[in-house]
Amino acid sequence: MHNTDYRMARFTGHSFFTDTIFLMSNYCEITIQIANEEQSDILVAKLSELGYEGFEEMDGQLKAFIKEADFDETILNKLLSNDSITYTLSIINKQNWNAVWEANFEPVQVDDFVGVRASFHPTFQNLEYEIVITPKMSFGTGHHATTYMVMQLMRELDFTGKTVFDFGTGTGILAILAEKLGAQSILAVDNDDWCIENATENIQINQCEHITIDKIDILKFYSKFDIIIANINKNIILKNIDILKQGLEKGGQILLSGLLAEDETDIHNACQLIGFQHKKTISKNGWIAIWYF
Repeated sequence: MHNTDYRMARFTGHSFFTDTIFLMSNYCEITIQIANEEQSDILVAKLSELGYEGFEEMDGQLKAFIKEADFDETILNKLLSNDSITYTLSIINKQNWNAVWEANFEPVQVDDFVGVRASFHPTFQNLEYEIVITPKMSFGTGHHATTYMVMQLMRELDFTGKTVFDFGTGTGILAILAEKLGAQSILAVDNDDWCIENATENIQINQCEHITIDKIDILKFYSKFDIIIANINKNIILKNIDILKQGLEKGGQILLSGLLAEDETDIHNACQLIGFQHKKTISKNGWIAIWYF
């Protein structure tokens, strides 16, 4: 399964690529004039589902990137014509996208709670926790609103001695934070080889000892967990909501994100049907994160 089936991303001021891993390919660059950040987030969500692998937003423009071999102009025109959105197309020749990504990675600070940086950045000051990651191609660096909000909600949960399941771990950042917050054990899973490799590396960098990484294609539970984190997207969450319920201990907590504000009703309806109770919803830039128990 392609990485963008699991997650969507928009990074302000630099490009984000999910799947290139030092590959050299020509890319189509689609430049779209945007009215506001909310419109940008909605477009990123829709284009991600079409296989676009990278996005860059600055100065009222959204740039979307897709391998030239995967570009379908007819499908793009159909998507954008619904809102009378125009675009320009250009071809970017082969280059090392990992080098581009690493060169533009900036530290992220979530309130006075946690900071995320690369090894070449200075240490944060006056924060409770710090996470150091290798800024490669996996999703989940804290830049995107969904990851940022999940970390905010994690601050409010008691992780001490708890078992945690991180569904769609990406860089492993949320699993790493869970250990720093006192979790007894964390199982972090993803369906992408590059995410597994990158998360494993980041776990080692942060000297974590209680995280297990596993690659899965189909979600199954062989034990129950006190806390489940699923920062993925609406379709994957809805498809697996019954299984997620089966994997949650009685009295457990579940955090859901990778969701647009417009997804909230469908998520609430599905969660109520299986007995989840709503605790809290927070929002940022048109995205939401929801806490159920």
